[in-house]
Amino acid sequence: MGLLQSLIELDTELLFFLNSFHNGFWDNFFWMFTSKEVWLPLYLTLAYVIFKNHGLKGLVTILSIGLLIVLCDQISTNVFKQGFERLRPSRDEDLQFLVHLINGKRGGMYGFVSSHSTNSFGLAIFTSLLFRNRTYSIFIFSWAAINAYSRVYMGVHYPGDIIGGMLLGLILGRIVYGIYLRVLPRFVVISHHNKRLLKSGISDSFGNDSRLVFFSIILMTGTLLMAAKVMLKITG
Repeated sequence: MGLLQSLIELDTELLFFLNSFHNGFWDNFFWMFTSKEVWLPLYLTLAYVIFKNHGLKGLVTILSIGLLIVLCDQISTNVFKQGFERLRPSRDEDLQFLVHLINGKRGGMYGFVSSHSTNSFGLAIFTSLLFRNRTYSIFIFSWAAINAYSRVYMGVHYPGDIIGGMLLGLILGRIVYGIYLRVLPRFVVISHHNKRLLKSGISDSFGNDSRLVFFSIILMTGTLLMAAKVMLKITG
């Protein structure tokens, strides 16, 4: 048995294990959690913090984040999914009736790598480097991890798809942040202009406002938990 086949089998075993912890409450929770629209308040709060501290020049930061998300989405889809053509478990004839799906959602045909995972971890690494706040970093990476796991819970991705997407997102986020560091000083006055202190200068310019972002994560997660409980009572 080759190494690749062993990894594929391990990936499948992990899928069934992680996909097995399901019930009505968590079905409702992850169905909402994985939706991009439900996190609009988080994105708006992030934009507010950036523009509040950098004014219209904060558009450079917003455009950098936009560039990152486009790269994460397009590379994960057009390069990896179309390049590897690995069927999602929800599309595999041998597995599609064995995994737990929510509301019959199966996703697209191919799953490696997970775009949700790539986008989430790309945003997490970029903004954690931007704010350099330990509490914020813990919350944004926890959000990214739960967002990524939700795809396995829903049966539309293997754990390997999630890990691959995480690594891709971290790499792209770090690359785009490096480009951002070179571009930003042309538009925004940073307290420290030498290379060694440039990063801390950027984080200093935001003060403690990054707390607003992780507060929005807490608020939205709590709202989703309560909504999942209400939906369970209505449907149960």
